[in-house]
Amino acid sequence: MLLTLADGPLRFSGLRQLIGSVTPKVLTSTLRTLERDGLVQRTVYAQVPVRVDYELTDIGHSLLGPMEILRKWSESHASKVLQARDEFDARDDLIRS
Repeated sequence: MLLTLADGPLRFSGLRQLIGSVTPKVLTSTLRTLERDGLVQRTVYAQVPVRVDYELTDIGHSLLGPMEILRKWSESHASKVLQARDEFDARDDLIRS
């Protein structure tokens, strides 16, 4: 969600389209939590129909750097993590047999 808002404000429908398979209920709940935590700002525009934009706050933007580091780590270590899972599951299957 935060990475989706990194390039600027988006409306609910735009967020939902970019994120993909997320229900409106889950998206609403997530946005409310992020707003409550001070990471996302919700702006309502008094027009017809009402327009609502969501954007990162300063503290939300401050998370983008650490998230990028974590993304790069995940990409470079994904094969090792998957291998460890496979090895664990194989041992677990032997124990249960």
